[in-house]
Amino acid sequence: MTYVVTENCIACKYTDCVEVCPVDCFYEGENTLVIHPDECIDCGVCEPECPADAIRPDTEPDMEKWVEFNRKYSEMWPVIISKKEPMPDAEERDGEEGKMEKYFSEAPGEGG
Repeated sequence: MTYVVTENCIACKYTDCVEVCPVDCFYEGENTLVIHPDECIDCGVCEPECPADAIRPDTEPDMEKWVEFNRKYSEMWPVIISKKEPMPDAEERDGEEGKMEKYFSEAPGEGG
């Protein structure tokens, strides 16, 4: 099992989760985070830290696409281990439908 970041992180990018991760398996895109599924040790400490409820276990239904999404971008983006401010409109975007099509950027974040 692994944990993955799902669509609700897009355009929110809360980083509370990265500070509690014991193995530093979060990677930062311009407007979202991902978890490297092969580095995640399945401890689950990140899941309750996410204010947007965007971190889910891969054992939930229809998570295969999110495992591959997380794998792809974790291999392209820099690791992030320090908490940063969320996106400016995070509160308004939290729970919004269709965020992948509306907002997702493949550009890397700064990491750090």
